Amino acid sequence: MFALFGGILMGLTPAPTNAFYLAWVALIPLWILTIKSQKTELKFLNQKAFLAPFFDSKVLIPLAWGFGYHGLALFWITGVHPMTWMGVPWLASLAIAIFCWLFITFWGAALVVAWSLGMTFFEKLKLKRFKDNFTPIDALLRVLIGTAIWCGLESIWSQGSLWWSSLSYTQSPYNLAILQLGQFSGSSTITALIVAINGSIAEALIFTNKKSQRDKFPLLILPITLCFILHLYGFYLYNQPVEKSSKTGIKVGIIQGNIPNEIKLYAEGFRKAIEGYTNGYKILADRGVDAVLTPEGALPFFPSDLMRSPLISTIQEKGVVAWVGAFAGKELGYVNTLYTITGKGDIFSRYHKVNLVPFGEYIPFREIIGGVIKRLSPLDDQQIAGNPNQIFDTPFGRAIVGICYDSAYGEHFRRQASRGGEFIITASNNAHYSKAMPAQHHALDVMRAIETDRWAARATNTGYSAVVDPRGKTLWISRINTYELHVDTIYRRQTQTLYVKWGDWLTVVLLVLGISSWSLRFLYF
Repeated sequence: MFALFGGILMGLTPAPTNAFYLAWVALIPLWILTIKSQKTELKFLNQKAFLAPFFDSKVLIPLAWGFGYHGLALFWITGVHPMTWMGVPWLASLAIAIFCWLFITFWGAALVVAWSLGMTFFEKLKLKRFKDNFTPIDALLRVLIGTAIWCGLESIWSQGSLWWSSLSYTQSPYNLAILQLGQFSGSSTITALIVAINGSIAEALIFTNKKSQRDKFPLLILPITLCFILHLYGFYLYNQPVEKSSKTGIKVGIIQGNIPNEIKLYAEGFRKAIEGYTNGYKILADRGVDAVLTPEGALPFFPSDLMRSPLISTIQEKGVVAWVGAFAGKELGYVNTLYTITGKGDIFSRYHKVNLVPFGEYIPFREIIGGVIKRLSPLDDQQIAGNPNQIFDTPFGRAIVGICYDSAYGEHFRRQASRGGEFIITASNNAHYSKAMPAQHHALDVMRAIETDRWAARATNTGYSAVVDPRGKTLWISRINTYELHVDTIYRRQTQTLYVKWGDWLTVVLLVLGISSWSLRFLYF
């Protein structure tokens, strides 16, 4: 229960609850129980030894913590219910929603279990003479290896198609001081600090049971002092002026179309989309914008129909560039696309969504389970992922682009920034889920703006659309489930943060230092 309580505390930290300060202590129960736990024996399993590993405390404790954290933080996935508008019966819809929630929860919890097993592995490697003579230096080495393992696991998990709830996103969008450190090595910088400070406090508490009581104080003072200094340094970075020049400014108009998913892909939805985005474009063009940004799938048409739509005619009339969310076709399916339409009504460039939502936009192992599991989408065709190495040039310069789920992947934005992307535009449709999901999505885009040191404009279907500066400050944010138009200026930037240049170098350094230091201390000396 203590582990579950810690996980629930961590689950309260992300948006929209935003109790980010709890993240700096919520790992302590997990850390202490992982280090001090003994094997759990369940009487009714005495005769079933093959099940024993699954009921070991090294599995049950992190599983409970992970379930508390990921289960609460990602509970918004249940907002896909009801899916009766897609022809799914109410009970079947509920079952699908619960399955999705449990699946992503246990996938996140699996990372925590892997961390616990990794810590156990290194503990068992220690030579016997160290087990009864553990010093503060040894405790700090354990903090180092624990931090390295967690960052390494997050790096591995982020390579997959189910990635959202990194520990780092618990600090966004309000703890902007600590988020500034994401410029150095991306989200792993924030994750490392959270794990290290929690681990140091936990080690100090573990030492309260040791014979040398005074040894606990350096361990306790160190993380508190470090946390204060890093926040102070982050606050210094946050207050650095952001250069604004009329030569680099782009006056962007944002349209939040507010087309409910229940009607979006049917006749009424098509009519409302054409009307809402065409009229919105006219109004924004008349207000003197340089470009208009629309959400993901704003006009759910393929190029042949898109180019015959009233919106394109209006673009030709007004002569203002538009970024339009639509589709494009491929042999094996379709791609979710953002088009740059010039003032003459021509397609200047296109970006295809790279990171697709499993089961929602494509079926993993389609050849095996495609006949059993249907996607949570009314479209018949399989969605295809775009090339990760796309370049998106615009009449204003090269842009960094993300469509919806792309925002969860910091490397996706880093890669584009390293290739000359000067500003961020994201297009999303979060109408499928509860209000917590748009809040977390916005928090992710705040992190991406800071990591790349870029201005960001966000257009969503139902909210939250926003404008974010390179320090992560939200200059404007829309309401939820409303039709909105907004005009703001973003600026092109060519700076390159350490993260943009070198990627996630910190995780590599932590792993090398952790393993080498642990080996030298506990295996050879």
